[in-house]
Formats: sequence, structure tokens, C-alpha cells
Amino acid sequence: MIALVDCNNFYASCERVFNPSLEGKPIVILSNNDGCVIARSDEAKELGIKMGAIAFMNREFFEANGVQVFSSNYTLYGSLSNRVMRKLGTFCNNIEYYSIDEAFLDFSSHIYQDLLQVGFEMKAQVFSEIGIPVSVGMGPTKTLAKMANRFIKKTNKQKGVHVLDSADKIEEVLAFTAVADVWGIGPQYAKLLQQHGFLTAADLVKAPEEWVRKQMSVVGQRTLNELKGICSIALEAETPTKKNICVARGFGQLINNKPELQGALANYVSIVAEKLRKGNLCTKQMHLFVQTNEHRTQDEQYYRSIDVALPVASSDTTELLHYANLGLDRIYRPGINYHKVGCMALNLIPANQIQFSMFDAQNRLRKNTMMKALDNLNLDLGKNAVKFATQGNGKNWHLRQEKCSPCYTTRWQDILTIQI
Repeated sequence: MIALVDCNNFYASCERVFNPSLEGKPIVILSNNDGCVIARSDEAKELGIKMGAIAFMNREFFEANGVQVFSSNYTLYGSLSNRVMRKLGTFCNNIEYYSIDEAFLDFSSHIYQDLLQVGFEMKAQVFSEIGIPVSVGMGPTKTLAKMANRFIKKTNKQKGVHVLDSADKIEEVLAFTAVADVWGIGPQYAKLLQQHGFLTAADLVKAPEEWVRKQMSVVGQRTLNELKGICSIALEAETPTKKNICVARGFGQLINNKPELQGALANYVSIVAEKLRKGNLCTKQMHLFVQTNEHRTQDEQYYRSIDVALPVASSDTTELLHYANLGLDRIYRPGINYHKVGCMALNLIPANQIQFSMFDAQNRLRKNTMMKALDNLNLDLGKNAVKFATQGNGKNWHLRQEKCSPCYTTRWQDILTIQI
């Protein structure tokens, strides 16, 4: 039996953990630079607030209806996600961290007499120890577990646990789920299926296998098997090696000079380099780009990108900054109001598989030691406690986060104090 544990309205729930006064109030979380709504509490959904709603266009509506508005605080969300996943790991050692707020657990190698009770235990312990409400769906396959989770959220969120341990329960969920809501079926396939009379998952299960394979390829065949209770999508207990690492963000204010643009790029390159080292990876190629704000029609529009190859794969911040600056020199144009810059590390390889060049003049052992020291200092003293001068102070290009909650779990000055 496979379980899918999904945190309910995760971002909004995170905001409530350390601020109980938010309980029962409508909450929305805004995207980078406080642009649009990316997450909502149930109360906000009931008010009719849509995903993607533009924040400044709805300001009066938010104020009139007591909507609590927050900038996205990914540091807090990531920290609480790690706590949830660690707790789930105490119930099952075969776990796939599917997303920041979802995890699959494979109980096939565990002996539990009552999986429904296990689901209630997971739900209760995650909430009591971390403060995050979750829903639990269990089924013979990952797809059925997904559907069980969605079913219980739609029909009895208070209960929050549903186990597909009988044919009747599976048939009920199949009939309840529209084909467009089946995990793995995108809009195009959903439209195709609906045109041929397959409206629900129960209809799809009855479809001829040859027709599904012909119309929807092996992906559709796999989904059909999963709906029939045949495991065809394995758990990814080990995180697959990343193919690229990208950091690209819009600025809080437009930038029209090279030093500030260079500082923003340097910060993003530094983040990429840190992520590479954390994953024991190196990059052989960087993709850089700059662009204007397409919504500012009064500005001259400009977009340029460049790929920069490294002679030897590296995760050394100093080396990546050097080649990033060379790339920026090629794509920068004066007199432009820049809105965004980005850096993507490509052609990633494990750090222990680097092919060195006989003409390489870099003292890589010394540089690796320096990078380890840099990472350790920033780990002990706080993010960017030690950084490169080219990164600047970032007062103009930092993300606009006017309504960001404190980092309660990762910043000393933000930790709550209790007077007894």
C-alpha cells in the first residue's frame, strides 16, 4: 500500500504555525516582488479569490474582507517542510519527497495491521508536533493514492484520511474523479478523452488498452495500469541528479546601470555555486540572460542570453563569477531599464568525476578549501555573512517583500520569546 501525505494549504498553514491569531482568517501568499496570489487558505478560497489574482488590483477587496496578505517566505516554508518530512520518515523508511508539501510513502515492506490508524497517527503527530494540517490518501498505486487524497479533501477534510483497501472504495473514487483530475493526464489528453466519452477515471479504466497506448503512448498505458491497481510508477526514494540549477529573479526596482546589474548577477551566481557544492556537483557551462519588463510598454524591450563554457567543470564561486562577468560584458547594453537577470548551471557532473586539463593553471585544492571555509562561515554566522565585494548591497534589486513574516525557525533574532 502506498500513501500520499499532502500538507493542506501549506504556505498559509506555515504562516499560522507561529501566529495563531490567523486561525480562521482568510490568508493569501504573494509571488516574488508581491505580484500575484500563489497560495490561499480555505477562507480566502471561499471569498472567491483566484490563483494569480494581481495583488495591487485587489488591495481594496483584501482590506474590506479582512484578508491577511503575506509575501512569500520560502525560508520558513522550506524549514517547516523539512520538519514534516522528517516526522513522516519515522513511520516509513521508503519515502519519496515529491514536493515541498507532498510525500509518497511505500508501506509494502512494513507490517501494520491497521493502515487507517497509521494514517490518523501521521496526521495527528504532524499537527501536534509541527502545527501543519495534512491529508492522507492510501491506495495500491501512487495514482490511486493521489486520488484517495483528493477524494478525502473534497468530501471530508476534517477526517483527512482515506484508505482504498477494497474494490468498492476504489470504484467510488474512480467514479468521483474526472479524467482531467487524474494525476499524469494533462489538458490535451483530458480533452481527447472527453471527446471520446471518457469523462471519469471509472470510464477510463474500461478503455481498450490498445487504444490508450496508441492515443496516449506509454504514459497513458502506465496511468491506465495504475488506475487498475497495477504499480507502474515506482517511488523515487533517492533524489535524482539535477540536470541544471537556475536562479533568476525580477528586481524590486528597475536597474539601468551595469554595476548594480553585475551585483545582482553575482548574488545569483553565488547561490548557484553554493547549491552545486551542496549537491557535490560541478558545472561545465553557464547560461546567462538579461531582460526588461514586458509589461512596461513605455520602455524599450530587450532580451539577450549567452552560454559560457568553462574549461574545467567547477563549483568555485570565484571562477563562476569570473566567467559570468565575461558573459555579462557580451550581453549588456547601456540605456536599458533591466527587470530581471538569471544564471543557469548546465551540464552538471558529480564533483568526483571532473576531467582536469593538463593546461589548467588553477590551484583547485586550495580553492576547494576556501569554498568549504566560506560555506562553513555562512552556516555558522548566517546567510551572506561573508560574501564577495562584487555582490554589493542589493538595495535596489532585492525582491520586494513588504509583507514578509519573520523567519521564526532559521534566524536567531526572529525566534519567538515566551515570558513565563
